[in-house]
Amino acid sequence: MTVATLTKTATPQDLRVRHTRGAAAAGRAESRTKLTLYWLGGTLAALVFLVPLVWSVLRSFQSNDAIVATDPKAGDLFSLTTANFSALFTSDLDILRSVGNSLVVAVGTAVLTAVVATLAGYGFGRFTFRGRNVLFGVVVVTMMVPFQAIITPLYLQMNAMGLTDSRLGLVLFYTTVNLPFGVFVMRNAFETIPAEIEDSARVDGAGTMRALVSVLRPMLVPGMATSALYAFLASWTEFLGALTFLTDDRLYTLPLSLVNLQSGAYGAVNYGYLVAGAVVAMVPCVILYVALQRFYVAGLASGAVKG
Repeated sequence: MTVATLTKTATPQDLRVRHTRGAAAAGRAESRTKLTLYWLGGTLAALVFLVPLVWSVLRSFQSNDAIVATDPKAGDLFSLTTANFSALFTSDLDILRSVGNSLVVAVGTAVLTAVVATLAGYGFGRFTFRGRNVLFGVVVVTMMVPFQAIITPLYLQMNAMGLTDSRLGLVLFYTTVNLPFGVFVMRNAFETIPAEIEDSARVDGAGTMRALVSVLRPMLVPGMATSALYAFLASWTEFLGALTFLTDDRLYTLPLSLVNLQSGAYGAVNYGYLVAGAVVAMVPCVILYVALQRFYVAGLASGAVKG
């Protein structure tokens, strides 16, 4: 029996079944292709980010001679030692004090930025007043102004207020720089929350702060985490502001100490110490980002749309 005969004798229902089966098979093939491409793209992206990190960690456990060797041997790659980290934390390099300074400044900046941005976002997102959109636009525009352009007047003002050579002054400076982004995220985060939820809390007798802390806070955690994480990472790795406002080496943050290592302030440049210091600077950023990743993504998503 020929194919033409089978086609002629097939009922409309048979043709529909064949068409459905063919479409399902094509859909499964397309899904497998997309899944393969996703896995391939994700693997390549992971390698782009992970290979430099793994290489830095591996190098930090090698001696300076192995790092600067012009004719490296395969055995040197796995000749690992903790001498670089021991020297950083036990010798007169005193990196541990710089790590402590950076932690105090970065954590203080993150907390202060999250609190002030939440309050400002609440004002922009919940209250109606003349010039609200214009004022919010001014806040957003300041994100486009690099702080390097205003660092001189900021230094003069902070010096007049006695806030130079001070961790508090550095926290206030970093908060000022990171606050526009935090306000942008938190304002849009508030606008994604229905006003009826807060109205219900007021009916139950809650005041503004009680409603904000007890009712709205759980829904604002992604936005607050985004603001805090952004401020922490920016202040943890920032160099120029710390170099400008700090002259006492006892207050130096980690980036300043690493530059001293790189410039040879303690003698000849020891690249083993330098790479180990870079790994020390990298660890808190990686841990904090991995811990807050789901909040960070959700906070950026809520801050990217209005309503």
